Amino acid sequence: MNAGLNPMASIEAASPKDAMRRVFDVQRAAFAADMAPSYAMRLDRLDRLFAMTERIAPALESAASADFGHRPVQVTRLADVMMVLSAIKHARRHLKSWMKVHRAPTAMAFWPGANRIVAQPLGVVGVVSPWNYPYQLAMGPAIAALAAGNRVMIKPSELTPRTSELMRQAVAETFAPDEMTVVTGDADIGSAFVAMPFDHLLFTGSTAVGRHVALAAAANLTPVTLELGGKSPALLSPDVDMTYAAARLVMGKLFNAGQTCIAPDYVAVHRPAIDAFVDAMRLAVPLQYPTIAGNADYTGIVSERHFTRLQALVDDALLRGARVVPLHPEGLVAHADTRTFPPMLILGATDDMRVMQEEIFGPLLPVLAYDALDDAIGYVNRHERPLALYWFGADKADRDKVLARTISGGVTVNDCMWHFGQEDLPFGGVGASGMGAYHGEYGFRTFSMNKPVFFQSPLSGTRLLFPPYGKTFERMTRLLKIIT
Repeated sequence: MNAGLNPMASIEAASPKDAMRRVFDVQRAAFAADMAPSYAMRLDRLDRLFAMTERIAPALESAASADFGHRPVQVTRLADVMMVLSAIKHARRHLKSWMKVHRAPTAMAFWPGANRIVAQPLGVVGVVSPWNYPYQLAMGPAIAALAAGNRVMIKPSELTPRTSELMRQAVAETFAPDEMTVVTGDADIGSAFVAMPFDHLLFTGSTAVGRHVALAAAANLTPVTLELGGKSPALLSPDVDMTYAAARLVMGKLFNAGQTCIAPDYVAVHRPAIDAFVDAMRLAVPLQYPTIAGNADYTGIVSERHFTRLQALVDDALLRGARVVPLHPEGLVAHADTRTFPPMLILGATDDMRVMQEEIFGPLLPVLAYDALDDAIGYVNRHERPLALYWFGADKADRDKVLARTISGGVTVNDCMWHFGQEDLPFGGVGASGMGAYHGEYGFRTFSMNKPVFFQSPLSGTRLLFPPYGKTFERMTRLLKIIT
């Protein structure tokens, strides 16, 4: 830990916004003093983050459960703790390779000169993380930023205050303020945070808020990575194994009670198979959740506002002619006291319904019927590009058609969400679902200036292109036309 700078005395006496800006200034000064952190220093920071994560894991499980009203410890352990530990292991294993100067091809005309790409830290990276996976979506980007040699400031969501405060305390105990800091506060603090002149800013959250973040960052010409949401579809091929697909859709949709940015947001089913799909889903849900009310494996909705929003989505769909089908024998009763919302299908969903206009972030699954797979593909393409897309089926031609003719942030074939867990794949959105990507080396590159460097040779023939221009220049340009 770098203890050479100790700005805490002046920072603690300042207002929250002033304190935040002073931390930023301290981090920027620290980076200016060490613009190329060694492999050993980066590894040390990753090691400390790993040890911190293991140490606070039980407290994270308790804090997240309290923030959600109830959240299974297994959800936090898998999605927040284990994914962070796995990402750190991956970064430690590959960091030396990522940091190497990489060769790049050199056109024959410039031989014997040579091209290289040098990964250089950017400086101070800002991370704005959401509430649904409050630890993983804060520390995942931080892992990449630290590996790349940057200083990091994190602004977590105010909707999970216990988890955010736990992160703030743990990071303060583990890292010097000039290395990594967590800033807590309300939306006003968040607005001030994204307005600071970071060297890169990563935001995870809704598309609507992402637009405001991009505008605030633009004032400083701060490059942004936006991990947004949207209506992620699941397309079921006519030849789909319905029992197989239903089990995986239930897992993907009801994990964290649907409060996942890449959860399937609607499903498109071949029209003759609609009844079979409904039956398969109604059988699959009780197998994974024998009960809903009081079930320790079922997550509560994060806030009263979001609970009320989900009920309003259902009411609006019913008003506009949808049929709501309970997916569990307990029925459609939502429990406001525990913020437990039951899973349900929305049949006959149409574009004028709010449930098809907004990202759901809950255990509601609209069902669209299609007559030909091209119709389902056309529906996806007429709407904003989703963060994720899921395809279920056995026909490789159908699969390849869907992959080739739809654009989305990422895809899992014959399952849900698992592309997110691949550290060797980039994770990011496209269009309204985001811009930029991270995870593994892709995150390292996102938070680096991949500087192109050309090394000229004393034997270079480019001197033959110097003025005064004449016959030598003409001969050289004729030669260049041939070899380039």
